[in-house]
Amino acid sequence: MARAGHMMGRRTRSARAVGALTVVGALALAACGGSDGGSTNADGEPADLECSTEAVADQPWKAAEPREFSLLWTDWADYPITDSWDFFDEIEERTNVRLNLTNIPFSDATEKRSLLISAGDAPQIIPLVYTGEERQFAASGAVVPLSDYVDYMPNFQKYMEEWDLTDMVNDLRQEDGKYYMTPGLQEVSVPVFTLIIRKDVFDEVGAPAPETWEDLQEGLELIKAAYPDSQPLADGFEGQSMINYAAHAFGTVGGWGFGDGAWWDEDAGEFVYAATTDGYKDMVTYFNGLAENGLLDTESFTASNDGGGTVTEKFAAERVFAASGGSWTVQEFSTALEAAGVTDFELVQIAPPGGPAGMVVEPRNFWNGFMLTSDAVNDPNFCDLLGFTDWLYYNPEARELIQWGVEGEHYTKDAEGNYTLEPDITFAGLNLNPSGTIDLKKDLGYANDVFAGSTESRELKESYNVPAFVEYIDDVQSNRTPRDPFPPHPLDEAELEQSSLLGTPLKDTVDTATLEFILGQRDLSEWDSFVSQLEGQGLSNYMDLINGARERAAGNNG
Repeated sequence: MARAGHMMGRRTRSARAVGALTVVGALALAACGGSDGGSTNADGEPADLECSTEAVADQPWKAAEPREFSLLWTDWADYPITDSWDFFDEIEERTNVRLNLTNIPFSDATEKRSLLISAGDAPQIIPLVYTGEERQFAASGAVVPLSDYVDYMPNFQKYMEEWDLTDMVNDLRQEDGKYYMTPGLQEVSVPVFTLIIRKDVFDEVGAPAPETWEDLQEGLELIKAAYPDSQPLADGFEGQSMINYAAHAFGTVGGWGFGDGAWWDEDAGEFVYAATTDGYKDMVTYFNGLAENGLLDTESFTASNDGGGTVTEKFAAERVFAASGGSWTVQEFSTALEAAGVTDFELVQIAPPGGPAGMVVEPRNFWNGFMLTSDAVNDPNFCDLLGFTDWLYYNPEARELIQWGVEGEHYTKDAEGNYTLEPDITFAGLNLNPSGTIDLKKDLGYANDVFAGSTESRELKESYNVPAFVEYIDDVQSNRTPRDPFPPHPLDEAELEQSSLLGTPLKDTVDTATLEFILGQRDLSEWDSFVSQLEGQGLSNYMDLINGARERAAGNNG
């Protein structure tokens, strides 16, 4: 029987900054050895640490003495943290560290995090950091340059090298040549969002699963003819998801992946603004054509996927037959179709279609990692803090524990590496063992959204996904090419402020115009006027900042 609630009452609660709730969670962690602090010297360089160098990768790690570190915890509304979570107790037993958790809500986590860090009130460990989010904090000196301390992170170093990610990590270096977060490492990287299609309907109308966006349009036209009341293609994420994964095949970036808007023009040897490129115009023109012909559910490009009239409901009503989503969306659509009485269907998560730029998908990518706030180096147990975070984020023992819980209590694993939940354990989010009475995630805290999925071997990633997702991984790995990453162009603190002042209104203009062009609210004949509008908002000065930073970085690396 799982140990749900076997140590209730061990964690205490008290008020904290920004109205956040502090929860003390008992967590024990492995130590890297010594207990001397890691402060910087008078020149701002890292002071010599006397951490033990005996720590090696793939081994258990435990602090010699009880420690306490603070961590920023993001609460998801559907999975509130509770005192019954076995997750905290199990990590404590394996390690020797107590975590003091400052809780912030997911709804405004980014803003709360920034406020805490800027005010100097943030905990030592900042999880859920995606690459690029660390820049402002690195430039202001609010977080630790982790590149100075990777010698004490053997698990991180091993998998960075073993999975051929060293160059990508080096691209995280900021203007001073250091990187300030270590990311979640993925042995295989595939787009999280792509198209989910009703393959049985595509087959029914004589349209194979689309390999290109042109193929998709032909299939949608056949479906529209057979189902005239449908608008067969939908996004459900205000267009941001579909534009993101489509952009690469058109030779540009867009939607969620727009970033700073910089697109590397290999021929010109400089960055240009993505929204002014021919590829961006081609992409917008393509989606505008779908909208004009009734093939695109335009509502799904203007409304988020919640409330009435959602994409899921339209999928169930057989008015949408292809839509954006991830591996979990297949289950959501399947459940909705069955509830609507549709029993004979086949859902497939396909690789993002190719396009004019080739069979190209997003670059190989990281998942979320962590930062350490700058005052962490003054903790007398800084060595243990490094050892703990290295174990928690990169050690295979920790990664399996986070995802599956305790072997023999929550799951068993056979010789082939297949996981089976114990009879009393369920995982409702993945529809695993629905007859179980204790939810692995909601009741016990495993597979939580703060740590799960950050660093994963291919084996671990496949262990909790359905065979169809494994096929999706194979399809992407075999039939798509990740776009090469762009040259680094880190900005210093003053440049970051200036780029924000220029870049934010530029992106607002792009977002507005993109939807207007796609939905036909603005005629494509006005494209040149749109580009002129961007130029009038200081586009040249903005790109000068980015190209200047790129040239400086190239010089530093040369």
